[in-house]
Amino acid sequence: MFDTKLVYITFGFSDRVYRLLLCSEEDVASVNIRDSLIGSVKWEDDGKFLYHGDLAMMTIPDLHIFAEDVDLKAKDMGVDASEMIFLSRHRAATEIPTLTVHPIGNFNVAEFGGKNRTLVKTSPSLMTGLLRSMASKDTRHFRVSFEVTHHGPFVNIPATFIEIGSEITQWSNKHAAKLLADSILETKGEDNEKVIGIGGGHYAPRFTEIATHFKVDFGHMIPEYAFSHSNEEEIARMIGDAAKESCTRSVYVHRKSMDGDTRKKVMRAISACNLEVIRSSDMEIIGN
Repeated sequence: MFDTKLVYITFGFSDRVYRLLLCSEEDVASVNIRDSLIGSVKWEDDGKFLYHGDLAMMTIPDLHIFAEDVDLKAKDMGVDASEMIFLSRHRAATEIPTLTVHPIGNFNVAEFGGKNRTLVKTSPSLMTGLLRSMASKDTRHFRVSFEVTHHGPFVNIPATFIEIGSEITQWSNKHAAKLLADSILETKGEDNEKVIGIGGGHYAPRFTEIATHFKVDFGHMIPEYAFSHSNEEEIARMIGDAAKESCTRSVYVHRKSMDGDTRKKVMRAISACNLEVIRSSDMEIIGN
């Protein structure tokens, strides 16, 4: 093992702020993306992290959705990160080849890591930038989409999952891994209007469509199913938390995805949170 003090002096890493990439050795896709990143550009190795520019990459042996406070552990090891990208697989019963990005946290009970009713900060510009970069490439038979906010772990800085789905053959796909690696390396984020998304299903096709056509960046996204059996106070809590952890006061509502009663509850909750609803007609088209 290297003497970390000597390594940081030699490489000049100690006083930098990084974007932290996290790889899980239990996750085939995660390792595949990591290996593609390593093969794409030159990295410096201090025995704990790999470094390239403002990126620091860390590998852990366990599954990352349960790696609570891993950002603090990285900080204790010498890397002060401003935001995180988790390299991951995506599993779905449909087995449709899919490349996704999504925010993390739990609107209700934490069944797969994280904390009950607690969201992790998100970086709308980074996450949406990754989505646009992925969508702009030769994805072949893979579709590209957001997923709504779900699962852990809990971390203390803005975090995004980037994933290959939806079954083992696809997790091992080298083209998909290279596509995600290239998107990570080239995405810096843009200064667009930030919004949270409300409504629709798990894969958020409407939010994906909006993000790839308009200059707007999505933070947390709340599917309609998150509101099941919730009263207006609970709905307002979810919406308020989503806006707070996305650092925005703006909301885009997929109205057509909701029944009339749910839509009314949502609109009243948005008003109670003093948030502004924006429509696609308010947005600037990409390319203009």
